[in-house]
Amino acid sequence: MEKLKLHTPDLTAQNIDKLAQLFPNCVTEARDEQGCVTQSIDFDQLRQELSDSIVEGPRERYHLDWPGKREAILTANAPIAKTLRPYRAESEDFDTTKNLFIEGDNLDALKLLQETYLGKVKLIYIDPPYNTTEDFIYEDDFSENNQAYLLRSNQEDESGNRLVANTEANGRFHSDWMTMMYPRLKLARTFLKDDGCIYISIDDRELHNLRKMCDEIFGESNFVATFAWEKRTNRENRKSISSRFDNIICYCRDKSQIRSAIRQLGMTDKALANYKNPDNDPRGLWKSDPATAQAGHGTKDQFYTLEAPNGKQHELESGRCWLYTEIVMKAAITDGRIWFGKDGNGVPRIKTYLDAKDRGLVPETIWFAEDVATNEIAKNQLKELFDGKSVFDTPKPVDLIRRMIELSTNPDSIVLDFFAGAAVTAHATLSLNASDGGNRQFILVQLAEACPESSEAYKSGYLTISDIAKDRIRRCGKLITNGSIEQEAASQSSLEFESQRMLDTGFRVLKIDTSNMRDVYYAPDAVEQGSLLAQVDNIRPNRTAEDLLFHVLVDQGVDLALPIAEETISGKKVFFVDGNALAACFDDGITDELVKEIAKRQPLKAVFRDANYGSDSVKINVDQIFRLLSPETEVRSL
Repeated sequence: MEKLKLHTPDLTAQNIDKLAQLFPNCVTEARDEQGCVTQSIDFDQLRQELSDSIVEGPRERYHLDWPGKREAILTANAPIAKTLRPYRAESEDFDTTKNLFIEGDNLDALKLLQETYLGKVKLIYIDPPYNTTEDFIYEDDFSENNQAYLLRSNQEDESGNRLVANTEANGRFHSDWMTMMYPRLKLARTFLKDDGCIYISIDDRELHNLRKMCDEIFGESNFVATFAWEKRTNRENRKSISSRFDNIICYCRDKSQIRSAIRQLGMTDKALANYKNPDNDPRGLWKSDPATAQAGHGTKDQFYTLEAPNGKQHELESGRCWLYTEIVMKAAITDGRIWFGKDGNGVPRIKTYLDAKDRGLVPETIWFAEDVATNEIAKNQLKELFDGKSVFDTPKPVDLIRRMIELSTNPDSIVLDFFAGAAVTAHATLSLNASDGGNRQFILVQLAEACPESSEAYKSGYLTISDIAKDRIRRCGKLITNGSIEQEAASQSSLEFESQRMLDTGFRVLKIDTSNMRDVYYAPDAVEQGSLLAQVDNIRPNRTAEDLLFHVLVDQGVDLALPIAEETISGKKVFFVDGNALAACFDDGITDELVKEIAKRQPLKAVFRDANYGSDSVKINVDQIFRLLSPETEVRSL
């Protein structure tokens, strides 16, 4: 029973708890005036979180630090002047799909997607560079203040080279890797639902640093497990130690919701084989489990001599206690729920019934190759998918990612992977959807990293890693769809076939680019008076109406996967997103009649291009027209 506190609330402790929810990385341990270690706020870190430039001033406390950490925090918090542009020609089922493929720097992508998908993603999986001598990392050198960063982010990158080799000769070998990872993980946390999880593949080299970073970003209390994945089954004799396992660390957004964050696995044939019914129990199939527990977990009522129905006395082993008290145990024996073996003389065991409740398998921290496949199997599967060509060197197995999706998603969840590589996460998501009839959406982010000219991928026509990823989604989509048709032909189940036939195997390709707005929009003081007339139109000349539409969707935090309809009203092209969620027209010569027709639809949001009103009077009348015909509509100009 909880005792009354008999004192007023500890407001300091409450405030620390509130800050911990917003900034878990700012909660640390320090000594109080009595020299006792207590939870406190790292004010230097909090100042950095609330500042748009690097803050100096470390003090002694328990925390993780490295050269470049303040840069990493600043980088995570700084805004960017970029946008997402749609590419229909590279997409599949652009108008109907719910899946997204973002091409570009994943840090930029996370910033652009953050408002739209804030707290909506159920599962994040990433396979970042392991920081070996062969790996490349993102070069994030953003040490200027927020405003300078904002302006520079709108500039064209002439080389397009965002990756650099991180060799061990680099004096900041570990620091540079951590500086790259920190802002991306920090932003990733904001995407997770309260019962969402993030899984990260890593080897032993950076495991300890990654754990410390995630403890700080997600909160040490939200650590779930480090899973050991058996990536190979053969011994590697060319090395001094053969590495057989890789690590997958898992954190959840809120450990108090762990039951919905991590579910049990489905029963396998091997597990089901353990359930039998040798005594014809009317309650059905059952398996026997130990009737004792460790003595330290028991009360005094769980230590006794148990008498079997045939009179045999069963004594406890040293260090054990009975699982039930004597009264409960006797009732279970009378009810036939305790098994003493076929002859009645066996060690008592408790019956666990298959149909007593929805039973599953508690996931273990070791994932064997026989269950989730190996690297070699992954390479062979991808090679088979690409007609015998080895287009990607380090793919992860589909079954491995599918295991995570099974554990931590619902049928309608969003899955995010911002180190997409060869798009195994998309493959696993589509595979599971086809299997259980789910409608999980995937969001993939991959940099257009160039394939080496000597590689099999380049010789096969793939110029970038993202090209491989997009083609992999197309190929596995066709493979899964064809498999569903064949399965329907065999099962003759029209209902099952209809569910599978509606499987969404498409994806919208969106590419990160400079803002649709001219530079004057961000730096008006750089424009000379003589060029003012040339700046009347604030949109870059090479941008389409659909470019502007997606700019608006990103800016307004509207789901980028919503259906888009295009209509002609009063001779002008008008976009309607998800029915009446948003209406947008960017054509020249907007008239009162057009505005009235759009207002009659009563969209939640309406957007027009600022320079395209037919006259000043039309521009003035827009607000009045919507106020009269659709007062709930938010009207914006681009």
